[in-house]
Amino acid sequence: MANHKATKKDVRQAAKRRERNKYYGKTTRNAIRDLKALKTNAEATKEFPDVASMIDKLAKRGIIHKNKAANLKSKLAKKINTLAK
Repeated sequence: MANHKATKKDVRQAAKRRERNKYYGKTTRNAIRDLKALKTNAEATKEFPDVASMIDKLAKRGIIHKNKAANLKSKLAKKINTLAK
């Protein structure tokens, strides 16, 4: 690492961003896990929009790819629809 003020600042900013992104990612993964654990369609249907919103925010922030976000939401929707049967 160079000893420039700007480089040191960039390292600090990157560390801060990395921590923030890690928090958002982990929180979303936990929400997905909790949604998958639900057994009734009514509960899952109620929780799905919040989780889908969290996934969309990750994609918007560039933490995950937009196609991965779409795949996650699709799989969760399929799982919720199977609970209805």
